[in-house]
Amino acid sequence: MEALDFHCQLILEEYREALPALERMKEQVTATLREALERNGLIVTAVEARVKTEESLIGKLALKGAKYASLSDITDIVGARVVTFYTDDVDRIASMAESLFEIDWQNSVDKRRLHQLDSFGYNSLHYICRLPGYDMRFELQLRTTLQHAWAAINHDTGYKTGVEIPREYMRRMNRLAGLLEMADDEFSRIRLEITDYRRRVQTLVQNGKLDDVMLDGDTFRSYLQIGPLDRLNKRIAAINQAEIQEAPLIRFLRVLKALKCTTLGDVDRLIHRYEEDAYRLARHQLGNTDLDIVSSAIGLQNICIVCILSTGGGKIGLERLFDVLNGRNSQNTALAEMTYQQALNLSFMQNS
Repeated sequence: MEALDFHCQLILEEYREALPALERMKEQVTATLREALERNGLIVTAVEARVKTEESLIGKLALKGAKYASLSDITDIVGARVVTFYTDDVDRIASMAESLFEIDWQNSVDKRRLHQLDSFGYNSLHYICRLPGYDMRFELQLRTTLQHAWAAINHDTGYKTGVEIPREYMRRMNRLAGLLEMADDEFSRIRLEITDYRRRVQTLVQNGKLDDVMLDGDTFRSYLQIGPLDRLNKRIAAINQAEIQEAPLIRFLRVLKALKCTTLGDVDRLIHRYEEDAYRLARHQLGNTDLDIVSSAIGLQNICIVCILSTGGGKIGLERLFDVLNGRNSQNTALAEMTYQQALNLSFMQNS
């Protein structure tokens, strides 16, 4: 244990007495951050907090204890960290923190702004904060996952070993750090571009320009938001005065692509072309039953069934359909046979 002078011993004793309150403060900081992140819809990699250990504090006091008049002058006794996925989220969470805590701007530092052209250092935003109701300040670090990885690697290979790193190794480390910084920026840029793409898709869908939108998971979800199957599902539910139970339709994406739909326009035409026959098939399926709940997937499933049978897919095509929708199992063969028999006397089968 480091030998401390009398002044530092007093600070250490102050720390020991304050430790229970510091632990409560740590828990409160963590809870406040988590609640605010959830409230603002921000998803992060980690929210961490710690109280500096006695051993760590002794080391700090041994190095520069004279600069502290009391324990309250040490701003990182309690430390919290939020690790984000994207660089632009750091600024969003910083803005959030400014509304949650009293910020000591004089002692806070944005290390992202400190880089020289020939050096990297790890990027991180450090706020010195005060939680309402507490006298002690705490340090809040905000960084991305890649910045966090760099900080850990730099700590492990750098000063933690107590060995000065030769310039050649430092040059290689800085090159890698530069790549991480570029990757961080690129991830954020890609996210922005994807967000812009989704907005463009939504605009095209809302304006009915469906042939301009390629069919994929995102675009299919946007298309479903305008309710293209609502009318058919309501007609089917009315057969038995049934309730419609919502079900995910994204599993139909593979089926629609197998039916040669490449754009949302293709999907829309498929629905309109087979909607009436899909309704007639539902009447055969439900007419002699007392089912009072139907899945919202029934309309699209029947459209796919009618399309497959109308184009000569037969029982094999139906079995493949049910394999995709339900997973491969022995019951799909029987289900395909039953569905085929239900459709056998309908007009679209006579014309196929």
